[in-house]
Amino acid sequence: MADEIPQLEAIRRILGDAVLDAHTARGEDVIVIRRDGLVESFKRLKEDPALAFDFLSDLTAVDYFGKKEPRFEVVYHLLSLGSGRRVRVKVPVGESSPEVDSLVSLWRAADWMEREVWDMFGIRFRGHPDLRRILLYEEFRGYPLRKDYPVNQRQPLVPERALKGTFVDMRSNNKLAQLKQQLEKQKLAGADSKRG
Repeated sequence: MADEIPQLEAIRRILGDAVLDAHTARGEDVIVIRRDGLVESFKRLKEDPALAFDFLSDLTAVDYFGKKEPRFEVVYHLLSLGSGRRVRVKVPVGESSPEVDSLVSLWRAADWMEREVWDMFGIRFRGHPDLRRILLYEEFRGYPLRKDYPVNQRQPLVPERALKGTFVDMRSNNKLAQLKQQLEKQKLAGADSKRG
């Protein structure tokens, strides 16, 4: 039955007045939903058997500075693994209060994606378990993917930090151990060639 109903019609029926707009653009279904009740709307998109958008494939943001209000949109790309159907979900976000609810409770993959949007656009995700910068250092000022970010702005210099116990530290230690082993092998090979 769900296949007989066009996808956008089914989404409108299931989400009701949470849908602000629904259309097809360049062959892809796009819905615009309210920021209020965001988690519940996505929970329905994920769990309703008629839709079953069970995979969050991407999450990003757009800055319409000077072109449109509200200034920002958080954009989610959902996929139904069972049917192969996709939908793009846009959530308008104003400049005066750039925040939406976190979807980490529904998709663990949202964790790093939300942190990236926070880091680059300055859009906060309420309820996120660890909302801190992921690409830039903590002292970085501003949000570089905002259209009004001054590209010639100088950032504060910070001292190099130790990365004890992190992946980078472990990778560096592993690389150092490999280099030592290679050096030892070369020394042994050199000693053997001198004897022979």
